[in-house]
Amino acid sequence: MNQEQQAADKLYKSHFGKMVTAMLQFSRDIDLETAEDLVQDAFYTALSSWEQNGIPDNPAGWMYTVCRNNAINTLKKNKKFKNPFEEGHVTNGDVQPEENIFDDRKLQLLFSCSHPRLSAKMHVVITLKYLVNLKTESIAKALGITIDGVDKIIARAKQRIRIENIFLKEPTPQQLKIRLPAVHKIIYLIFNEGYRAGSGKEFIRQELCEESLIMTKSLLDNNVCNSDTAALYALLLFNASRLSVRVTAAGELSDLEEQDRALWNEDLIALGDYYLNQSKCEKVSSYHYEASIAYLHCHAKSFADTDWTSISRLYEQLLQNNPNPFITLNYAIALYYGSQKQKAFDILHKLQQTFLEQSYLLHAALGKLYLQEKEFSKSDFHLTKALSLTNFQVEKDFVKKMLARN
Repeated sequence: MNQEQQAADKLYKSHFGKMVTAMLQFSRDIDLETAEDLVQDAFYTALSSWEQNGIPDNPAGWMYTVCRNNAINTLKKNKKFKNPFEEGHVTNGDVQPEENIFDDRKLQLLFSCSHPRLSAKMHVVITLKYLVNLKTESIAKALGITIDGVDKIIARAKQRIRIENIFLKEPTPQQLKIRLPAVHKIIYLIFNEGYRAGSGKEFIRQELCEESLIMTKSLLDNNVCNSDTAALYALLLFNASRLSVRVTAAGELSDLEEQDRALWNEDLIALGDYYLNQSKCEKVSSYHYEASIAYLHCHAKSFADTDWTSISRLYEQLLQNNPNPFITLNYAIALYYGSQKQKAFDILHKLQQTFLEQSYLLHAALGKLYLQEKEFSKSDFHLTKALSLTNFQVEKDFVKKMLARN
């Protein structure tokens, strides 16, 4: 891959969604599909131009100008061209915006993707696609649905946006309040995707985790928040404190039991403590429970000293509020380490009747626990199954290491 291709790919990952948003804001006569086409065309143009003329000093500004010019040509062709610059924006075609022209739109895009005329699944999917720029395959994995299902959700969202002319406007204070729960869920899923995405030393896409932290802190700083926001921020901080040791210097996955706790980020843990305390309220949410679980992990002196009984109880409460196979999986693991082994295995085997039967996570967990019970044939079966269910090399290596112990 040449230098120009690398620069275009980097810009695509960081700015595709922002540029689509910019095109939607450019004119009300540009719908979502047209905006996507304009941005895609601009990237094709960039590859050709940059190979001949070199990479510009401000690639994002260059790309925005090309998108804008393409938009004007499209509007003229459709005889819908009017001055697209509202509220006194500069119309000089020679002026290129600075890189940060897109950054101020981050929260606006988040709340726009949470429009009440779109379903909850649409909220999450279009944000992961246009704000985070995840591929369809990654969105499907993050949400536990099929690739075809993601494509259908995107198609329906585009149709509704086009028919109802939902435009990216700054929501009113009341609209912000209504949309905040959806924004919380979106941020939560972005962090989780970053926590797991990639392979090898890039197993953790740290920029996604950092993005989630920044967006949550922006909600707090701008007073677009409630107690759930503080609890969510505490949860993300606790999990972020362990990011640096999830993968070793050799590129190997290190689970909670193996991590050197002295390397966990104490500053982030202390900040998480502060925001968990700030989140106290009468109505406890799933973020409060998850943050409390993360708190207990972060403050345990060792894996063996972890208060698994309290963690199990917190998972029980969490499941009452938010029944979910992934949460059930973690609940079963907590029960196992809390000396309720038979109950744990019963729950794990019931999960094989769900979509988790085709999940690496379930079979890796069963394989590891059976290995600890010295039931080697059962361990081998589930670890081999787990090996077939992941495309991440770091996960494959992790399973192979356990198989070698059988």
